[in-house]
Amino acid sequence: MKKKFYCIGIIGRPRDNRAFIIHKKLYYWLLDQGYKVIIEDKISNELTLKNSQIATLTEIGKLCNLAIVVGGDGNMLGAARILSCYPIKIIGINKGNLGFLTDLNFNTVFQELSEILSGSYILEDRFILETIVLSKFSHSQTSTAVNEVVIHSEKVAHMIEFEVYIDEKLAFSQRSDGLIISTPTGSTGYSLSAGGPILSTSLDAIVLVPMFPHTLSARPLVISNSSVILLKFLNMQNRLKVSCDSQIVLSVDLQDMVLIRRSANYVRFIHSKKYNYFDMLSKKLNWFKKG
Repeated sequence: MKKKFYCIGIIGRPRDNRAFIIHKKLYYWLLDQGYKVIIEDKISNELTLKNSQIATLTEIGKLCNLAIVVGGDGNMLGAARILSCYPIKIIGINKGNLGFLTDLNFNTVFQELSEILSGSYILEDRFILETIVLSKFSHSQTSTAVNEVVIHSEKVAHMIEFEVYIDEKLAFSQRSDGLIISTPTGSTGYSLSAGGPILSTSLDAIVLVPMFPHTLSARPLVISNSSVILLKFLNMQNRLKVSCDSQIVLSVDLQDMVLIRRSANYVRFIHSKKYNYFDMLSKKLNWFKKG
């Protein structure tokens, strides 16, 4: 039978260095199954595998057609932003805390991977956001986000004043600590903590969630993911920041504007056939817990 995957990348740095034992077991197991395996360069020193092929994330995106991320959602987000530029599928083994994006259990990982590698899996393309800081005085800055884009002051608990344009029309103006613009993927993250709704990952939607607004009438707003969002800032006293997945930070200066839109790239997640999004939510958020 022809293999569904010909080259597999192993990536992700777990918080606990003892978890590198999973990387090693996974590496040798995949070799025994006859796959070509490439190790991310950032973890190669800890693994000390003899004669292993090592590559950067970008190279893995070009060379492999499957990436296995070991760790938590932070590892997955960092990898997914880069790998979204390539037609590579991604799956995660959870060694973090909640693990909304890394859904394989490390205790049963080889059984589940056997089924997935044989072609029995669910493929899910999820859109990501592109953020551009438009400047009159310097080059524009660009980044992407799988979960969310957050606009906030450089100083903690400092209100900012801004206008939000959606498809070139003024939608609202606001004074608040900032604004969260989230994908459905990120709706269970920072957006949820700020009072935003959970969006099913199948929705083509973006949610805008105010951060500590200076009015009781401010509410989360859900819009189409085909919409283009533009933020203009008023009476700016301090520099602002744009955080993408809390990992990439761009600076916003006086008279800069921030544009957020759906990226042309997608993250291609795969899951076990047993995967159920709502069952995952119930377990992670303790919806079935009594009392």
